[in-house]
Amino acid sequence: MVLRTGKPASALSWLWLSLVVLVLDQVTKFWALQALAPAGTPHPVIPGFLNWTLAFNTGAAFSFLATGSGWQRWFFVLLAVVISVALATWLKKTPRGDWKSALPLALVIGGAVGNLIDRLHAAQVTDFIEVYWRTYYYPVFNVADCAISVGAVLLVLGSLFQGKKTTTVR
Repeated sequence: MVLRTGKPASALSWLWLSLVVLVLDQVTKFWALQALAPAGTPHPVIPGFLNWTLAFNTGAAFSFLATGSGWQRWFFVLLAVVISVALATWLKKTPRGDWKSALPLALVIGGAVGNLIDRLHAAQVTDFIEVYWRTYYYPVFNVADCAISVGAVLLVLGSLFQGKKTTTVR
């Protein structure tokens, strides 16, 4: 699609995906808060692999800075706002049809805003997905974290393979 200005339409329309991630994240966190109390009690989903376990994180990934005196809340709020604005600007400069760039950007934006809402509302992020194998436990996470992680991996993969031509076998 080309606008009347002669410029291709931007990928800002991909923000619908950010909204879907945001709503899914907030709905599942609301469910977790209602259904999984008390915090720390595992509810097996796939025994030996997956539990629903309510947890709260005042830090970032892997509880980074969680033991801070409270300043980290505002640091992560500011970081989420800056990153979301920067990625939305990138999305605006991306052509609408460039889904390989737009998809990961929209995922990261949706996840960042989902966790931002938690920090603003409760000064902590609600987590509830616990993956483990035998005695090895991955830190508890949420839907927003999934979107951020998948989006970041897709961005890295996209940059690694950018410009590589695929050949068609005839």
